[in-house]
Amino acid sequence: MSSEIRNSFMKVSSVKAADSDHRAKLEFNISQYDTTVIKGKAKYSDLELAKSRASQIKSNTIDNLEKYLKEFEINFTNNGGKVIWANDEKVAVSEILKIMERNKATMLVKGKSMTTEEIYLNKHLEANNIESVETDLGEFIVQLAGETPYHIVTPAMHKSKEDVAKLFNEKEGMPINSTPQDIAAYVRDLLRKKFTSADVGVTGGNFLIADIGGVAVTENEGNVLLCASFPKIHIAIVGIEKMIPHMEDLDLFWSLLATYGTGQHLTVYNSIFTGPKQEGEVDGPEEMYVVLLNNGRTNVLGDTVLRHSLDCIRCGACLNGCPIYKSIGGHAYGSTYSGPIGSIITPHYKGMQEFKHLSQASSLCGKCTEICPVKIDLHKMLLYNRKYAVEHGLNGNKERFSMFLWKKGMLNRKIMNQFSSKLKNFIIGIFFKKTWGDKRALPTIKETSFNQFWRNKNRTP
Repeated sequence: MSSEIRNSFMKVSSVKAADSDHRAKLEFNISQYDTTVIKGKAKYSDLELAKSRASQIKSNTIDNLEKYLKEFEINFTNNGGKVIWANDEKVAVSEILKIMERNKATMLVKGKSMTTEEIYLNKHLEANNIESVETDLGEFIVQLAGETPYHIVTPAMHKSKEDVAKLFNEKEGMPINSTPQDIAAYVRDLLRKKFTSADVGVTGGNFLIADIGGVAVTENEGNVLLCASFPKIHIAIVGIEKMIPHMEDLDLFWSLLATYGTGQHLTVYNSIFTGPKQEGEVDGPEEMYVVLLNNGRTNVLGDTVLRHSLDCIRCGACLNGCPIYKSIGGHAYGSTYSGPIGSIITPHYKGMQEFKHLSQASSLCGKCTEICPVKIDLHKMLLYNRKYAVEHGLNGNKERFSMFLWKKGMLNRKIMNQFSSKLKNFIIGIFFKKTWGDKRALPTIKETSFNQFWRNKNRTP
């Protein structure tokens, strides 16, 4: 199974990296973000101080996560909400289906949420004859296309406006020359009917606020507000790592998330949900549930080196800066979370044996660490994952043998010089034949090594 996943990654990556049209779309869309993010950063009088403060708050929260989770549960429950502890995908889906069955619900509307992607919620709902409608425009597009999100922040980043127009022509019968405005208006009209008839609304959560028992959600389209307002039941599915201690911390994190995610000073709609509607209130859900999702997060929490990868606020900046992501795109990773952060956490969420290769999908240039708004040492954690795989014997016999030979040679210059260039090229051709894929030729070792060249050049007559 692990070799199948890796081989799929290598195959898809090779195709995408060689697809100039695909790379041009990613380059264009990411460049739009890069331009606005630079402007967004300029609003800070001391950006490094803001990042350091956010890093310290998140690190302290993760180090004391059990305390803050308990505090959140008490406060949210006191507000009339109900907390569901989901250790894995199976429990989360089961509890959500129970809510749907108990309320005889046949359709739900869903705001943008990576945790619902993580537990394959749409697939499970479909299997139980429940309609799930994505209401974020980007998510709606990829759902219509039968795909998964391409990016943590921008689900349809891999599609041009022409691609989207073609999709809506094929699926919805719209004119092939439909503009983005035409498509947005069409989807808006369609979704309004869904919002007013849905039994349940499902959202994610950008932050959990311990001291008020609140779920904070930031968005640009207003669909989350409608998901939480019209249906009589609101379910928020949130990873346990999304915790922050105090309401006063939110101004810092919302600002950084907006700046590094989209370059905005602040996103358009910012909501805090603390439970169902109270007596005297005229709108809001009659019931509200928060599903606190573990699903492998405590595996990471228990590792002293990796635990602060849970500081991540899912801004997507590391994806936008990563040369690998910009070359192969999001689907190649074969996981919910792509890019550097996905390559770090996915092996521990879904199995190191199956996904250890993702940590090799990095140039280790350090760009991801440089641009992270909460100062996560991402490139060091990628190296740690590689070391972890080797120490736990998860690398294959071929890799171990080739590295053994490489080490022997590199530690002994005489051995290196004794082998002819033909033999060296032969060995590389055997052990590293598929390393660079079928689009690039392996490098050829020259007849004279640099060591020999240097000695000959500086030989005294």
